[in-house]
Amino acid sequence: MPNIKSQKKRAVTNLKANAANKALKSELKTAIKAVLVAVEEKNVEAAKAAYNTAASKLDKSVTSGIHHKNYAARQKARLSKAVNTLA
Repeated sequence: MPNIKSQKKRAVTNLKANAANKALKSELKTAIKAVLVAVEEKNVEAAKAAYNTAASKLDKSVTSGIHHKNYAARQKARLSKAVNTLA
């Protein structure tokens, strides 16, 4: 446990940031799974809608520094390929 006042504050800030990042990562994983489930059910409209939300969340995770841009690009390519198999 830190003894310095500023480090105590920093520890609290880190816990808050960690919780926020964990929540965003969880939302993103759920959005990605929603796309894959819609593709598996062969529901074109739901798959496209889910893809749009997942792509948006991926872009936001890159801008907030949670994920690397290549990770987002790879996931979006993988998901769009899956959605395009339905069309």
